[in-house]
Amino acid sequence: MLELHIHGGSATVKAVLAAIPEANCARTIRYAEPGEFTRRAFQNNRLDLAQVEALSDTLSAETEQQRRAAVRGNSRKLGRTYESWREELLYARGELEALIDFSEDQYFDESPNELLSSVKRQVEIILSSIAQHDSASHRGELLKRGIRISLLGAPNAGKSSLLNQIVGREASIVSQEAGTTRDIVEVSLDIRGYLCTFADTAGLRGGPDTAVSADVVGLIEQEGIRRAKAKAKESDIVIAMASAEGEDTDLRIHCDEEALRLAGEAAQSIIVVNKCDLIPMERLKELLVCFQESRQLRGHEKTLIVPISCRSGISSVEGLDFGNVEEFVNKLVGVFENMTSLPPDLEDLLGVTERQRQLLVACSTSLQEFINEAVGTRSDDEADVVIAAEHLRNAANCLARITGRGEAGDVEEVLGVVFEK
Repeated sequence: MLELHIHGGSATVKAVLAAIPEANCARTIRYAEPGEFTRRAFQNNRLDLAQVEALSDTLSAETEQQRRAAVRGNSRKLGRTYESWREELLYARGELEALIDFSEDQYFDESPNELLSSVKRQVEIILSSIAQHDSASHRGELLKRGIRISLLGAPNAGKSSLLNQIVGREASIVSQEAGTTRDIVEVSLDIRGYLCTFADTAGLRGGPDTAVSADVVGLIEQEGIRRAKAKAKESDIVIAMASAEGEDTDLRIHCDEEALRLAGEAAQSIIVVNKCDLIPMERLKELLVCFQESRQLRGHEKTLIVPISCRSGISSVEGLDFGNVEEFVNKLVGVFENMTSLPPDLEDLLGVTERQRQLLVACSTSLQEFINEAVGTRSDDEADVVIAAEHLRNAANCLARITGRGEAGDVEEVLGVVFEK
C-alpha cells in the first residue's frame, strides 16, 4: 500500500487532494481512515495504548497545562510500568499454576503457604504503586477536564461582579436587586494555562435546614438556590463571598452561613471579602481579624481569606497589597498548582487517564481479593491456590487491557512459565 504524506499550505493540500481521483494508478487509492496511522503504529509496537491516549489528549489540548499533562503521558513510562506489573503477576501466577499442576509429581522448595506469602509481598508493593497512580490521576483529570469553581454567597455579595472582573466582560447581570441571578451562569476560560469553569449561582437565603418561604422569594429563585447548592457539591473549589456591611459605627463582615458550610465540605475553598473599598484601611484590618476569629469561621481556620473590591474602576484597595482582584487571581492560581502538581519524579503520572484509572481500580480489587485468599480468610483458614491464581489472572488482564496486550499472548506466556518450572 502506498502512503502519501502531504506537506505544504492549504492551497497545496487542496490541489493534491483534487488531483488524486484523476490519477492513473494501477492500485486503489483511498483516504486514510480517522486514526489509521496511529493504529498502525500501535499494531507495529511503535506506540503503546497509553501513548495513543496521550496523543489524543495532546491534539485536543486547549491550554498549556492540558498539553503538559498529555506530554507526560506520552513518555512511554506509564506503559512500561503497567507492563512490568503485568509480567510480575504473570510470573507469580505461573509459579502457582506449576504448583497446582505438578505438585504431586515434583518436589517444590516452598510450601503453598510460603509461596503465597512471597507473592503477597510482591502484590502489596504493586497495590501501593496503584494507589499512587490513582491519586495522581485525579490531579491529571483536573488539568484535562478543567477545574470547576462555584461562587456562593448571599444576594448582592458581589458574586456576579467578581466573575465579570475575572472574565473581563459582563458575563453576569449585576444589579442591586436581590435575586437577579436566578439560574447558574457558567463561564469557561484559560487562567495562566489552567482551564477553569466558573459558576455564578443564585444568592443563598436561610440556613441549611431552613425552607425559604415563597412570600420572601419566588419559586424560580427557590429553584435557583437549590441548583446553587447542588452545583457547589460537585465543584472542585467553592468561593464563599462575604461583604463589608453596616454604617461607620456598626461595620461588620457578613458571610452567609450556608455558603460557609458548603465551602467547608468542598475539596478546596476560599473566602472572598468584597466591598473593602468602603472601609478605612486600619478599620478593615481590625474587622478581618475579628472575622477570622469569629464563631462563624470555626472549622475554617486554614481557609484562605482574600479581601477585594469589585467596584468598577477600582483596580486595588489603597494601601492593601493583597486586596485586589488581580492578587486574588494570583492566589487562585496558587490553589490550582497545589491541586494539580506532583513531585518531579512522579510528574509522568499526570498522564494517567480516566480509562486507565478505572482499570487500575479493577486490578486493585482483584489483587486485594488475592491477599484475602492468601492470608486465609475462609472458614477453614486455608488458602485455595486455584482461587488465588484466578485473582492474579483477573488483575493481569486488567493491566493487559490498559496496554493493549491481548489475552492470547498472555496464555502463551503463562504456559511458558509453567513448563519452565
